[in-house]
Amino acid sequence: MKIIPAIDLLDGEAVRLQKGDYTKKTVYNPDPLEEAAAFRDAGFSHIHVVDLNGAKSGEFENLPIIRAMIDELGLSVQTGGGVRRRRDIEKLMDAGLSGVICSSMAVKEPAEWMGAIREFPEHMILGLDLKEGKMAYGGWLKTTDEPIEAFLNPMIEAGLKKVLSTDISRDGMLSGPNIPMYEDLQKRFPGVDWIASGGVSGLGDLLALREKELYGVVVGKAYYEGLISLEQMAGLGNSDSSGLPDSL
Repeated sequence: MKIIPAIDLLDGEAVRLQKGDYTKKTVYNPDPLEEAAAFRDAGFSHIHVVDLNGAKSGEFENLPIIRAMIDELGLSVQTGGGVRRRRDIEKLMDAGLSGVICSSMAVKEPAEWMGAIREFPEHMILGLDLKEGKMAYGGWLKTTDEPIEAFLNPMIEAGLKKVLSTDISRDGMLSGPNIPMYEDLQKRFPGVDWIASGGVSGLGDLLALREKELYGVVVGKAYYEGLISLEQMAGLGNSDSSGLPDSL
């Protein structure tokens, strides 16, 4: 299972939101490049970055910071927030992003999203955000009643390989990931690489997720709150189960 450190950008700072609420933010570092450099120095080559300004405005307001992470620090970055049309994906690809996460575009511009999947299958990541069992989009401000199967199966047929799924009720809450949800999603859609996001509270949660053989997990607040160290994250991400101490 891949451990993917997260940086959420809002107004040029590294922050975390509680349940996606823009009025409930915590600033962890006014210098997000410093945070990204710490991940790199710990041995991570790939990180998860969300442009929270872009998620609301549709503009890539924090793209210069993301480009600096790529060009100056040599990191591989997957990012989301503000992706509305095919031209947005192309702009991010031109900026050097290794993965582009889309949620709103998949709902509002399905033809353009499907075209992007067919052209860039290795780089497209669906952001499947769930709120009380319903799919959420638009910075988690809107939901849709469309069944997940009807929404996801055509994308898989078109070549979609990765889905990052967040249980919004647990995001930023340190209440533990929704493991039954991820287990169910993997059983229903076994051909997809599932990336968990939201709720991780410590090393035990990462071990529990890895037992379910998820492709990856995004780790944010647990690290920023000191509940898991970079060394623990790096060790878990770079070892197999036989290499873990018996005490875990």
